[in-house]
Amino acid sequence: MDHSAEVRDFLTSRRARITPDQVGLPIGANRRVAGLRRSEVATLAGVSVEYYTRIERGAIAGVSHEILGSLAQALRLDEAERAHLFDLARASSPVARQRRRRTTVHESLQWVLDAVSSGPAFVRNGRLDIIAANPMARAFYRDVFDMVDGPPNIARYTFLDEKAHAFYPDWGLFAEIIVAILRTEAARDPLDKDLHDLIGELSTRSVEFRTLWSAHNVRHHGAGSKTFRHPIVGEMTLAYEGLEMASEPGWTLTIYAAEPGSRSEDALRLLASWAASELSASAMGENAEVAKAREERSIGGA
Repeated sequence: MDHSAEVRDFLTSRRARITPDQVGLPIGANRRVAGLRRSEVATLAGVSVEYYTRIERGAIAGVSHEILGSLAQALRLDEAERAHLFDLARASSPVARQRRRRTTVHESLQWVLDAVSSGPAFVRNGRLDIIAANPMARAFYRDVFDMVDGPPNIARYTFLDEKAHAFYPDWGLFAEIIVAILRTEAARDPLDKDLHDLIGELSTRSVEFRTLWSAHNVRHHGAGSKTFRHPIVGEMTLAYEGLEMASEPGWTLTIYAAEPGSRSEDALRLLASWAASELSASAMGENAEVAKAREERSIGGA
């Protein structure tokens, strides 16, 4: 991705949504832009028009935290957008480094996930690959795990699998969230080739993704509630908490839970029972294959 274009498109999209009257400026005559002019942003941020113009064109490397903060205030950026602006500035630095990425999962992490027995628990990276999951999460995201294009990936499932439209009753909202997470990650880790490849794939194969990506929206995705329509147990509304893992920067531990005594809690219990039966059937199948292999070796050696 063209980093200068990323900076330009983000800043121009943010100033386009603010009208002069929102910040106490006169509208004036002959206004040819939907939102603020560059000169108006510069005035609000306390910098020269020439300096702001250079920043908006992508020359953000080396801009001080104070000026970035002033721009964030002038453009009325929320917490996620402010962090995104600072991430873009860091990524522009000539000493920006690639984030270290672990490719294996500690056995103890799987123990922790498996200890969560009342709801789905999983670990994802910034690309929305599912790195590790407990049995409930595997049952919950069964269609994601069934996809054959690379590792189980929530973004690829959302935009490239028709079943996602049934799984997410409010698919449009989920799609916006997914794109905002990927946009945020792209600024945090601009040297992640796998992320760039994923964005390129989704942009090529999904019109909806291309449209949402061009909006340059970002967000923090830490806690809340979502409604799902699972193919086995039906509709359920679940609370979630997303916890950034200090031991593995860039990984997020997410746990879903249902309100006690609710229909959704009953649905999760049913999902847990179904997941246990699937595991049991799988284990029986594996044991049968092992027994058959032993028998074949025994016959062959006789």
